[in-house]
Amino acid sequence: MVMQCMRFSTGRHQPTRLGRLLTLLALGTAMFAGTAASAPLPPHTKIRLSVVQWMPTKGVYEQWGSIGGDLTVSDAGTVSVPVLGSVAVGDLDDDGLAAEIGKRLKEKIGLVDAPATTVQVLEYPPVYVVGDVSKPGEYKFSLGLTVLQAVALGGGEFRSTSALEGASEVTRLVGALKELDDSITRSNAKIARLETEMTGATTADLSKQADKSDPFAAAIYNQEQVIFEARTSSIDRKAKSLAELRELLNEEIRVLDQKTASTDANIKSIQQQVDSTATLVAKGAVVATRQGEVERTLRSYQDDRLDISTAIMRARQSISQTTRDLQALYDERKTEVASDLQAERATLVQLKVKRETSQKLVLDSLSSLSGAARQGEKPVLTFVIVRRENGTANEISASESTTLMPGDVVKVTRTASQAANPVEQVSAIPSADQASR
Repeated sequence: MVMQCMRFSTGRHQPTRLGRLLTLLALGTAMFAGTAASAPLPPHTKIRLSVVQWMPTKGVYEQWGSIGGDLTVSDAGTVSVPVLGSVAVGDLDDDGLAAEIGKRLKEKIGLVDAPATTVQVLEYPPVYVVGDVSKPGEYKFSLGLTVLQAVALGGGEFRSTSALEGASEVTRLVGALKELDDSITRSNAKIARLETEMTGATTADLSKQADKSDPFAAAIYNQEQVIFEARTSSIDRKAKSLAELRELLNEEIRVLDQKTASTDANIKSIQQQVDSTATLVAKGAVVATRQGEVERTLRSYQDDRLDISTAIMRARQSISQTTRDLQALYDERKTEVASDLQAERATLVQLKVKRETSQKLVLDSLSSLSGAARQGEKPVLTFVIVRRENGTANEISASESTTLMPGDVVKVTRTASQAANPVEQVSAIPSADQASR
């Protein structure tokens, strides 16, 4: 391809500027060809096609923008080129594909010479690293990439938790276990306080239930004691307020009863006056207006009697409401305490389950640390390359220095190295009991 471009650039009738242009084009193509190192173009490779032709009539090179551009190799191993249609890539590298496209354009259009065609690889399909590596996944391919380099991209071989990391994990789990123990202590103290409240007791000494040797537990139970006393004092104040209101209403009724007796006496006295006044009016001894005045006074006392009766009924109604409020105060308190007690007991069960799980994790981590400390041999890595060829995935045994192709999948497997002594090999096999665990 370079020689072809050089041939165009040394034409007898081309101007100096054109020679420089073709020289630069040839150098760029040569540099890219050096990096490509005749690598094949597998499916999903992204390329950039450039086509230029010398126009003798104009004395310049013109680029065929309608034919060139960015292309992608299909799953079938072809690229779709305008004018030519589908072009099979096969085992061609970038230079070979460029030469093939130039040749086909020459035959298709009927040119004397093939146009100067270049293919630049923009991006190869990635490689994939899976198995016993720290960061399995998809990684960008570059020419000359080896298995060892791909494993390095994947973070190197997967390593079991080191002694330091294991100790840190154990420390974290122990800290979580301590937090759970503290939460269980808080939950037990709260349950003790709620159970005391459920009995309706007004006094209690929750500190007796605390472990005197544990300052944290003693402090928690003291806090619950303060909460108990505050809640008891609050409900006592509310109950006392309602009781005082009821007593005031009873006192009001007693006063109204006295007023009722006084009003009844006045009504009786006025009624006698009305009767005597009516007799005198009938005899002509008293004018009729006097009788009307006495009757109005009688009706006024009777109205007062009705007002007092209404006030007594309202006071009795308020007493009934106050009694209901007082009973509801205790009922609501009991319902609230029962609901809180039920929820806290459920929380305590969950905390205990979490504690058992955390405790098991601590034991497992300690066991893993012990096993890691006893392990003295470094595991052996084996590599297998899965490469798709002609639509079939083939597995190829590889070493660290094996060169990868675009789209390869590197499977890394870590196996324990076996001792040379057969006795040691047998002793390393777990027993049936151990395997069942």
